[in-house]
Amino acid sequence: MSALTVDHTPDPGREWDDLVRIWEQTDAPEGCKVEIIEGIVTVSPPPDNIHNFIADKVQRRLYAVLPEDWGIYQTLGAAVPSRKGLYIPDLAVVPDAVVCGEPGHYVPAAAAEMVVEITSKSNASHDRIAKAAGYARAGVPLYLLVDRWAPGGPTITLYGEPAGDVYRVLQAVKFGDGLVIPAPFDLPLDTGIFPVG
Repeated sequence: MSALTVDHTPDPGREWDDLVRIWEQTDAPEGCKVEIIEGIVTVSPPPDNIHNFIADKVQRRLYAVLPEDWGIYQTLGAAVPSRKGLYIPDLAVVPDAVVCGEPGHYVPAAAAEMVVEITSKSNASHDRIAKAAGYARAGVPLYLLVDRWAPGGPTITLYGEPAGDVYRVLQAVKFGDGLVIPAPFDLPLDTGIFPVG
């Protein structure tokens, strides 16, 4: 008679590796975003045209102030293993050396200088809660949340000064109001060009 021995001791590293393997093997339709949010592999539909328009306008403004050795990435994974998260921010500002120095399809979220998320109706709560906590936990200095679906109307919130899983709100404005992204960007952002709806 033989017995099968099973080790029931949790191994957080192995659990993370298993999640990443599932994430890498998920075969989603073209254009869909596959992420790990709080330990669950999620698939989101492609963003709509207004979402893409806003991402483009923010990206264009950022390029005007970035150092030559930083890039803005739209499909780069940002990993936060301590929060069981692997997010695909709408925009991630990351030094070129990090992107070129990491094998695979993602970088540590901590390497980002800033991330930008533009909410979609179907998953706005992830951007507001889980991803905000994950980016804060990773120590991402600035998190810009363009929330088209905020309950009080479309808003832009700039978070900074991460501590634990929490950010401080640096600025919160309605679409149409000005916002300034602080150093190292020192960038006024005209949100009047963002379509409502």
